[in-house]
Amino acid sequence: MQEPTTSPGHASPSVTIIGAGRLGGALGRALRAAGLDVSGPLGRDEASDADVTLLCVPDAEIEAASRAIGTLESPSAPRPASRFVGHMSGAVPLTALAAADGEAFGLHPLQTFAGGEGPESFHGVGCAIAGSTPEALAVASDLAQRLGMLPIEISDSERAAYHAAASIASNFLVTLQAAAEELAAGAGLEPADARALLAPLVRSTVENWAARGPEDALTGPVARGDHDTVERQRAAVADVAPHLLPLFDELVERTRVLAAAREAVTA
Repeated sequence: MQEPTTSPGHASPSVTIIGAGRLGGALGRALRAAGLDVSGPLGRDEASDADVTLLCVPDAEIEAASRAIGTLESPSAPRPASRFVGHMSGAVPLTALAAADGEAFGLHPLQTFAGGEGPESFHGVGCAIAGSTPEALAVASDLAQRLGMLPIEISDSERAAYHAAASIASNFLVTLQAAAEELAAGAGLEPADARALLAPLVRSTVENWAARGPEDALTGPVARGDHDTVERQRAAVADVAPHLLPLFDELVERTRVLAAAREAVTA
């Protein structure tokens, strides 16, 4: 796991964070631990002399926050508060920052934040970066590296596909586990008990996928061609949670396609 690093030859930028949510709090702690001068989290109506302003607000509020800080002046000079203005969204294009009147950049950690995380939560994490100018891109890359993240440039035209992949890998995984909990109730398991039993399976599956790829990590009755077991599972879903049948059927079909691809490679 990569430890936080600083980019040689670059002075430490000062940073203002706008937005006091889970990400804003975690980011502030991590940037301070990396030795940067950090203000905030602040409100949108507060200006500073920081080199960089980072918007840690919900995606739908980025453009409005950009407009708000674009009307502010530095406490020491009649100019926009920061030369560089960035957002932490994986989905929103840099054009949403236009009203801030600064050089725009994006910095999106491929990580989830539930609240209270320390600086180590950024270490070794992938980070999508973008910049409206070469200098803004360099700022994004520098901040990512100071946090110990692994920056990869993602353009605005690639951003939607990148973010969809992240949502499937993270958000939809939680949705699937919620469905598994619901079905486990049909076996008499309380949600907490289901999580305790299923979590080791989920962890090992994810580790196998990360190490070996989807085809080699795939196991279970669909992969084995055990149609009778799949039909018994489907009947159980219909009995316990019939509203989950469309999801179950689609997942079975996609798993069959993946199994077939594996067979084609090994044939």
